[in-house]
Amino acid sequence: MNAGALPAVRWWLAALFLGFGTITVGLWLSQTFPQDSFAAEPGYGAPVLAFEFAGGQDDLLAIFGPDSDPRQVGRLAAMRTGNERDYLYMLLYAGFLASGLIALGRETGLRIVAVAAALPILAALCDGYENWLLFDIQAAFTAGDYSPAMASLPYPVAAKFVLLALTNVAIGLALAQLGGRWWTLAGTLVIVACVPTLMAIALPAHYGWTLLAAAGGGWIVLLGTTAIACWRGMMRGRPLVVALTAPPLRPVVRPSARRPASPPATGFGRRRR
Repeated sequence: MNAGALPAVRWWLAALFLGFGTITVGLWLSQTFPQDSFAAEPGYGAPVLAFEFAGGQDDLLAIFGPDSDPRQVGRLAAMRTGNERDYLYMLLYAGFLASGLIALGRETGLRIVAVAAALPILAALCDGYENWLLFDIQAAFTAGDYSPAMASLPYPVAAKFVLLALTNVAIGLALAQLGGRWWTLAGTLVIVACVPTLMAIALPAHYGWTLLAAAGGGWIVLLGTTAIACWRGMMRGRPLVVALTAPPLRPVVRPSARRPASPPATGFGRRRR
């Protein structure tokens, strides 16, 4: 089979390219954002998550530190630089997840999986709006003022993480449809990993650190699936899902087509007994 004739090989190649780009830029951003906070709750994990869930000036002081802290300026600069570069990360992860879902939809024949490709795109839009609010909040904090944008911040943050969790649920359901116990196990693990998302949104100071693991687990499984699909498509010319061929049916002989029974043998006009 020609690799170019496979139903999803181009989408798998796009997902593979964007997936490695997502990992590379993600590692780069992890070193760009501030590595520590002044006194934020350790349950947030990274300071950038504490900033996304900030609810007042006290939270901002716990993240960046007071004016007397010599490291405050460095934290503010690193946070702004990281959020500026985050727009590239949004484009990459939205493209990676959307391409992977479209490829899975073509492989499984489930149109709903391909439609779910809109979920990561909506998540990236929420992420972009969130960053716009964070810029305003940080500028006001630097000037010693309170930004009204902080009242709107929880909505795009919660929407982003919920949409990313739903994206992973769609990935897990699609993997479970590929057939075989290992694909079913992988899909189940991806779905189960999304459970802490609601806990983290409700109590971010305690469970915020689970958000990265909940989203990243599904992304890693999708990237591994993408690599397998590209290998099969480009090197072997086979799709990820190989339809099982049913055994050939035995021909049914109609009664009219059967040979008539031979008459009893006779000899010289007399029936043999």
